[in-house]
Amino acid sequence: MNGKTKGAVVLYALSTCQWCHKTKVLLEELGIAFDYEYVDLLEGKEQDAVMDALERWNPKGSFPTLVINNKRAIVGFREQEIREALAL
Repeated sequence: MNGKTKGAVVLYALSTCQWCHKTKVLLEELGIAFDYEYVDLLEGKEQDAVMDALERWNPKGSFPTLVINNKRAIVGFREQEIREALAL
């Protein structure tokens, strides 16, 4: 995805989750380059692998989970915390 690079930014989300959507829109508005996984649209081993990766950062496996530079995770739509963590 195009945008400012702030290390590796990965959003684990559900396609039907309004808070996940708000987080994705916020990242786009901030111009942050990020990858995302709609976990509910994956199947089988692929979904299991993504959930394993997510649960390393968020043992509850809840959404959205935003992982920044493999150092920090923000769980839920916490706009101010996301803005501060991604401040360039």
